[in-house]
Amino acid sequence: MTDPETLTLAKVIAVAGWIVLILVAERLVPAVERRGGWPRVMRNAGLFAVNIGLSRLAVIPITVLAAGMTLDWRPAWLDGGWALVVDLLILDLWIYFWHRANHEIPFLWRFHEIHHLDEFLDASSAVRFHAGEVLMSAGVRAIVIILLDIPLASVLAFEALVLMAAVFQHSNLRLPDRLERALSAVIITPSIHWVHHHAVRHDTDSNYGTTLSVWDRLFATLSPTPRTPAMTIGVEKARDSGFLSLLVRPFSPRRGSG
Repeated sequence: MTDPETLTLAKVIAVAGWIVLILVAERLVPAVERRGGWPRVMRNAGLFAVNIGLSRLAVIPITVLAAGMTLDWRPAWLDGGWALVVDLLILDLWIYFWHRANHEIPFLWRFHEIHHLDEFLDASSAVRFHAGEVLMSAGVRAIVIILLDIPLASVLAFEALVLMAAVFQHSNLRLPDRLERALSAVIITPSIHWVHHHAVRHDTDSNYGTTLSVWDRLFATLSPTPRTPAMTIGVEKARDSGFLSLLVRPFSPRRGSG
């Protein structure tokens, strides 16, 4: 069965199992001492809860609608299992540029900043996003789906892959050095992504990859800064705040433009 409900359920089960596995692993083998405690985890969970509701109300309908409005130009030979690989590469390249735009365009940064204000990283950080960013991302992705004739099954597979990759790369999981170096040659690992969350702007504005590390190498956005246990996480010259404050922060007037 390949109907949207079945595919969505399969995605939820796969991602939920992976999150539980990483949550347990990062507590058994932490890379650095945990900071922030339960208040920050609950803030992250609150933002995630808002986005679960938004997903049901808007993100899923937008995605299904877009998949049904594709331009239908895909040739017959672009089919089968390898076509899924092509779709995943296209979507991963798109999300690299979308992520980069969220840092380079001040209006988008106002929403994406909520993700970066987290002052410690663990699996819960992977689902900490402002609803405004989630909604805009769904709208832009819908255009990509329509123009590039990407089927719904590929989109849902990509969503599952991205969520699982995000949980892994934000995790406080200590990996053996040789394993992390080997993985980082292909995919985004915690050592790469923690630098992206370094509270120094030139590092924050680097390492944009979501799944594959090749894009940052190809477009010269890979930071040379090594991850260290003492690395300060967050946003330069800004502090995290309460749940309600995070919801309204993108709309609050601030000196500077982002």
